[in-house]
Amino acid sequence: MTGPPPAALLRRWAREQARLKGGVVAEDTEEWQKEPSFAGLERVGGVDLSYVKGDDSRACASLVVLSYPGLEVLYEDCQMVAVSAPYVAGFLAFREVPFLVEAVQRLQQEEPRLKPQVLLVDGNGLLHHRGFGVACHLGVLTDLPCIGVAKNLLQVDGLARDELHREQIRSLQRGGDTFPLTGTSGNVLGMADIRSREYIRKQMCSPVKVPSSGPERKEKAELDD
Repeated sequence: MTGPPPAALLRRWAREQARLKGGVVAEDTEEWQKEPSFAGLERVGGVDLSYVKGDDSRACASLVVLSYPGLEVLYEDCQMVAVSAPYVAGFLAFREVPFLVEAVQRLQQEEPRLKPQVLLVDGNGLLHHRGFGVACHLGVLTDLPCIGVAKNLLQVDGLARDELHREQIRSLQRGGDTFPLTGTSGNVLGMADIRSREYIRKQMCSPVKVPSSGPERKEKAELDD
C-alpha cells in the first residue's frame, strides 16, 4: 500500500485494539512469575520480524525457544513472509503480529512440548499510546505471557528522555540492574535494563536475523510500537 492508509482502516484497527485490550492480564498469574529466582521457568521464547535490506515488503518472521536458565536453543523457526499491511505508528501489530501468531501455532503443532512459558517481543507492551502495544496484542491472541523489549523509550504518560532518565540509565552498573518506567499516572509501564537488552540481542536475535535497513525499519526502531 502506497500513500497514507485510509481513515476507515485506522478506525477499524483502533476498534480492534480496544476490543482486544480487554483481554490483557497485567498481573502475574503463573507460579514461576512469583518466585524471585523464577523457579519453574524452563522455556523462554523470542519473536521478531526482520526486513530484507531495501525491501520493506519482505521479512523473516522468527521464533526461537531457549532453555532457562541454560539458554540453550531448543527450537528455531524462520519463515520468509510477504508483508502487505502499511506501517502506522501505534498500529505495528496489524503489520507484524499475524506472522508471529502463525509461528507460535506451528510450534504448538510440531513441538507442543517446547511451547514457551513466556515470549520476549520486539516492541512495546503496556508502554503504548493506547496501552496496547505489539507485545500485548500477541499475548492476547496466543494466550502467552509476553514482555515487550523495545529499542527506544516511547514518550507517553509523561515519560521523557530527559536528564532524570539519562541519570537513571547511568545508574545501571551491573547486569540485572533496572529502574521502573513510571508514568505521571503512577502506573509502572516497564523497566529499563540496558545490559539485559544487549544480552538478549546477542543470545536470541543474532542467529536468526535477516539484515534489515531502509526507512521502514528505521521508523520501527524509533517508535517501537
